[in-house]
Amino acid sequence: MSDISKDQVKHVAHLARLAINEDEADKLADQLDSIITYAEQLNELDTDDVEPTTHVLDLKNVLRKDEPKEWITKEEALKNAPDKQNGLFRVPSILE
Repeated sequence: MSDISKDQVKHVAHLARLAINEDEADKLADQLDSIITYAEQLNELDTDDVEPTTHVLDLKNVLRKDEPKEWITKEEALKNAPDKQNGLFRVPSILE
């Protein structure tokens, strides 16, 4: 892979609406180039027998079971409503 140029860094910074000066562009170009060089080391690994995964860690669902249960009645839900009509909440109209 080619080196990251200072002009490429400035272009991406412009797209991201980031203000950077010449020194920052030089520093970022060097840092990004180092990151890409480090990541390219992965191409040297033999991954033919590695099974693809969606996540590095073995995650388990920690949510409770979704089971039906008793809930409050409509009357209890509307008990403290400031304005109600025909068993429904009334709210101010926002459309003309």
